[in-house]
Amino acid sequence: MKLHKEGHIILAGFFLTFLVLSILIFLYLPAYFIWLLIIPIWVLYGFIIWFFRNPVRIGESSSKDIIAPVDGKVVVIEEVEENEFIKGRCLQLSIFMSPLNVHVTRYPVSGKVIYTKYHKGKFLVAFHPKSSEQNERTTVVVETENNHKVLFRQIAGAVARRIVMYAKDGDEAKAGKEYGFIKFGSRLDIFLPLDTELFVKLGDKTRGGIQKIAELK
Repeated sequence: MKLHKEGHIILAGFFLTFLVLSILIFLYLPAYFIWLLIIPIWVLYGFIIWFFRNPVRIGESSSKDIIAPVDGKVVVIEEVEENEFIKGRCLQLSIFMSPLNVHVTRYPVSGKVIYTKYHKGKFLVAFHPKSSEQNERTTVVVETENNHKVLFRQIAGAVARRIVMYAKDGDEAKAGKEYGFIKFGSRLDIFLPLDTELFVKLGDKTRGGIQKIAELK
């Protein structure tokens, strides 16, 4: 299983910590306590390894395709006013990621990155209606070859306190290619033209990097 680079230092730190705890438990606690404590510790470590998995996703897409940027569940589909960059009405599609989902974030469209920004903010639960505007977040805008501008945001949640964004202005975006990572539960919002055709509905599960979720006109 391939592990994401963002997890290397964290996994090493937890391994050393849990190893020391295990040794201390063996040395100083009664025998009947040992397995009651050690097994949960290493089960937790296994979960942390699982969280930082980075599966290889290779899919095909056209210039009009919107590819799911993350694994998760569709929690919002609505018309909204986007005031940071688009400055107008858009179709917002939001995907919530639980701690069990893969947390690699991928470009939903191909084109050129024309805008990137990191915003400090709060840590409301990721499904809160105001999280898209008030939480810690990043914004990326890609202009497609058909001159559509697609904006998307990584949003931190109550548990997720670390957002990593690799995208930079001028980068070439490829649908399905990794552009960031969010640690421990979060949400990703996509803002699309109003006439975009959607292929998902509320409650649907998504597969980042390979699933076509919409198509631009």
